[in-house]
Amino acid sequence: MTSAGPQRGAIRVWGLLGPAFVASVAYVDPGNVAANLSAGSRYGYALVWVLAAASGMAMLIQYQSAKLGLVTGATLPQLMHAKLEGKPWRRVVSAGYGVQAFVIAVATDVAEVVGGALALQLMFGTPLWLGGLIVGVVSVLLLWALRTQGERTFELAITAILAIICMGFLGALFWATPDWQQTAAGLVPSVPDADAWPLIAAMLGATVMPHAIYLHSALAIDRHRPTGRLDVPLPRLLQVQKLDVTLALLLSGSVNIGMLLLAAAALRGQTGDTIEAAFATIVERVGDLPALIFAIGLLASGVGSAVVGTHAGSRILKDLVGIPVAPTVRRIVTVGPAVLLLTLGLAPTQVLVWSQVVLSFGVALAAAPLAGFTGDRQLMGVHVDPPWLRVLNWTIVAAIVALNLVMIAWAVSRG
Repeated sequence: MTSAGPQRGAIRVWGLLGPAFVASVAYVDPGNVAANLSAGSRYGYALVWVLAAASGMAMLIQYQSAKLGLVTGATLPQLMHAKLEGKPWRRVVSAGYGVQAFVIAVATDVAEVVGGALALQLMFGTPLWLGGLIVGVVSVLLLWALRTQGERTFELAITAILAIICMGFLGALFWATPDWQQTAAGLVPSVPDADAWPLIAAMLGATVMPHAIYLHSALAIDRHRPTGRLDVPLPRLLQVQKLDVTLALLLSGSVNIGMLLLAAAALRGQTGDTIEAAFATIVERVGDLPALIFAIGLLASGVGSAVVGTHAGSRILKDLVGIPVAPTVRRIVTVGPAVLLLTLGLAPTQVLVWSQVVLSFGVALAAAPLAGFTGDRQLMGVHVDPPWLRVLNWTIVAAIVALNLVMIAWAVSRG
């Protein structure tokens, strides 16, 4: 009798997990693969600290987004839209936010579609443009099929895809053992040279995804207060969200670091830092099976993140701009640029890396209003952020903005 109680309690807790695992798929998309492999092959273990810091930021930001949704019953984009209603200048700002959200959606789709297309080419020799169309169509159909089965089915299916991604990228480390002493040394912040800044920005943009920040509040609402009322007392739900976010982002953070370690161990000093070069090197140095596992992980990351990205983009446009856009329509509109870039013959890995640099400029635009709302006592009541947490939230925003300014300076110096 005494052991049955804790067991039932543990089962109930596990049953409440899920939203963070859906959001975390965005943290292991093909953009992460490109940025992390490039960082590891060029600079070895020197940029491990970037992923560790970005993952820590992501844990806090994603929890704050879930908390906002559960406490207020409104998504982050809905609260932003309400805040910017009224005066003409506010409507202009709201429209500007809508435009940048759309640009972020396009940059996100570029990474997802290009990565999935590249995986299909590596595995089956599929032309990149055709692979892009396949990934776009499959993501829409999969999203439709999963969403019609209910929120819990959607969460479990996306979590299964996340598991495949983890096996694909962490499994390859079984054949390419990293240098753990150098890995520990890489946790000390350093910038090897000026050309590392775009990769640092790309790693940040790929790890702290703007659309995941917007989406997590909606995922928490859809899961735990779909009718407007909480299905579990709020204090308990907030505790569960901490566990949900911690487990999900520890997993995705480990996968990201694993990608970099794979590149540092197997690709350092090799000619080329592309995903194609990584695949070829793994085939040559390690074998066909690890390379196939790697490609399967890349394909799963492309399809899984495309499903989540399509859902996020439609929800953001509806809640922030007030325009309901069907996921199919949004995917058709935003998949075009990705297929066009593939048709033009641009290097897929470079397209992926620079799409993540673009995303890095959207992180602060999502994190700043989130910090403002969770620090608003009138909105959050007793669940308002304490002073130390407000300072930490705004310090993270300031650090991201500082990195954006460094990137602008870097671009000007190279221009």
